[in-house]
Parts: sequence; structure tokens; C-alpha cells
Amino acid sequence: MAPRDYYEVLGVPRNATQDDLKSAFRQLARKYHPDVSQEPDAEERFKEINEAYGVLSDQQKRAAYDRYGHAGVQGAGAPDFSSVDFSDIFEEFFGFGGFGRTSQRSRNTPRRGADLQMKVELSFEEAVFGVDKEIEFTREEMCSNCQGKGAEPGTNKTRCANCKGTGEVRQVRQTILGSMVQVSTCPTCNGAGETISTPCHVCSGHGLERKTRRKTVNIPAGVDTGNQIRLAGEGQPGVNGGPNGNLYLLVEVKPHKFFRRKENEIILDLNINIAQAALGAEVEVPTVDGPTMLKIAPGTQPGKVLRVRSKGVPFLRTGGRGDQLVVINIDIPKSLTPEQRGLFEQLAKSLGSEVRPQERSFLDLLKDILGG
Repeated sequence: MAPRDYYEVLGVPRNATQDDLKSAFRQLARKYHPDVSQEPDAEERFKEINEAYGVLSDQQKRAAYDRYGHAGVQGAGAPDFSSVDFSDIFEEFFGFGGFGRTSQRSRNTPRRGADLQMKVELSFEEAVFGVDKEIEFTREEMCSNCQGKGAEPGTNKTRCANCKGTGEVRQVRQTILGSMVQVSTCPTCNGAGETISTPCHVCSGHGLERKTRRKTVNIPAGVDTGNQIRLAGEGQPGVNGGPNGNLYLLVEVKPHKFFRRKENEIILDLNINIAQAALGAEVEVPTVDGPTMLKIAPGTQPGKVLRVRSKGVPFLRTGGRGDQLVVINIDIPKSLTPEQRGLFEQLAKSLGSEVRPQERSFLDLLKDILGG
């Protein structure tokens, strides 16, 4: 059977760039590598893909192939893969770089420390007005005994005999493409290149010890449950000189006896008696700023919402405050004194005994019409 067109094998047009060829090859190599593919013809497809890329990735061989077809590259020997970067493909399959590539650079690269998170509990008033809160948290820090070296003071680390100080061990692996050198972290020194004969008695050779810290944090006015406060650099220490991680405070606000919150508004349910609702009154209501007087208009109905300006929660970023909403509830007495009963009987006679259905509002009718 005649071999397939190399461009067709890689699924690229004849004017494909080298980047196009490389991208197509990498995708197909991942798909059909015999060590990971479940396709029944994976090995043959993989060889075909390698052959096509070996020719088209070489400028001279590609020119000959474009002009004469397969006849132009016959006898040219096995494809030359010296310029092919298999490292990311084999790292994905096997966890190591191909052709003896080392991870020394990645081991020594500065890395940022891990972030920490803790909960901070606030009262309702603390969340509204803000507070300086003392927190206590535990993190790892440089060992105070060995100064991060891991060895007991007065002793030294020694070069790892297994990896000769490189932090890596190499093993030759036979694959379909020939011999590959597997590079892995040295199991003796865990990639450090050094071993500790006398570990520090405080940190057990890790170079870090856990310490409890106390810090006073300014909690801004207006925070709510679920908000996070970031403390830069207060997380776990970095590696190889990298920056520390951050500490995130997760806010949780305790419920209040009277108030509840909706965004920047504070809601208060207020019970008044029938006389106050019918005749009107001026009553004292609590706010987070202290008691204030509220005027109840005559004929106030249950569910009426009265607004107390600027007695709500401060806006976190824009300044100013929300309002307090007072929801009126009529407190119907469950028992009456003889005097109160007599007064209500007189009132009942004067009001009459007629009852009438409540007419639906225009808004309710409009909802019916609109299908709401």
C-alpha cells in the first residue's frame, strides 16, 4: 500500500508553517502514543506521524517531498528528530522530560508561599462601624534554631552520595523512538542535592517551624458575612527566596437580637398597639447609633415601612450610609382587662359591624393582565 500524503497524515495544509506542523504533531503524538492510547492501530499511526513530521520539519526534505513526493525522500534514512521537542509530551505521559532534560532550573526557581485562610467573627455593630480586631494564627517560619538550614548548629550538610549533589537521578528507558533518559528527583535527598547527618532538633531538618502569631487588623466599616480581607505577605513562607503567601480573613457576622441586614439597609420589625396605629404617635425606636424618635402617622396599616435616613450600614467604597427600614406590625392584645374590653365594645358599636372584601389593587390587576 502506498504511504499516505504527509500533509494529510498531520492534518495540515501544504502551506503550513513550522509552528503549524509542530502543533499538529504534538496533538497527534499525545493522542496515538502507544503507552497511553487505546486505539488498536496506535503504534502504526504513531510511526506514521513521526515519519511525516520528521520529513516536513526538515526544510530540505520538505522541499524535496513537495517537488517529487515520496520518491524525493526515499533512501534519506530514518527521520531526524534532533530538532523535535518531545519534552512536554513525555512529561505529560511519564512525568519527566525527554532526552535527558534536567529539572534543576525548576527546582531552584523561587516560588510563592501558600495562602492561609481563617474565620474572623464580628458582632453586628462591629461589622457596621468597623473595628480593630486582634487575631491569632499559626504559620510556618524559618527555624529559629538552625536559621532555615535544617542541620543542627555546629554541623554541616553533606553532598548526596546517590545523585552526587545534582538532586536528580537518571534512568535509561527504551521507547518506540529509541532510548530515552528518564530524569527524576533523587529519593535520597528529595532533590536538595544534600543530606543532613544531624537534623535540627527543633524543625527535624525541615528548616521551618510552626509559630503562633498575634496581629491587630483593621476591619473596615460595612463588611458582611462572606467578605474576605487580604493580609499581604502573612501566609506561608516562599521557597527559594520567593515571596510569602497571603492570609485571608473570612468574615462571619453574628446575628443581632433586633436588627437584620439587607445589603446596606438595616431592617427593624416594630410592634405598635391598635391605638398608636389608629391615632398616630411618636415612639422611640432603636438604631445602631442609639435610640431615635419616629413619627407614626394616624391610620398606619400593618406592613407599612417607614424609613430612617442614614441609620443603615456604611458603603464600603463610596462613602455614605444606607437607611434603616422600620416595618410596622400591629400588636393585637390576646387578653383584655374589663376596662379595656368595655372601651373596645364602645368602639365596636361606633364603627359598626359591616365587613367588606378587600378590593384588589391596580398593581395586582396589572400583574394578571401581563401574566405575572
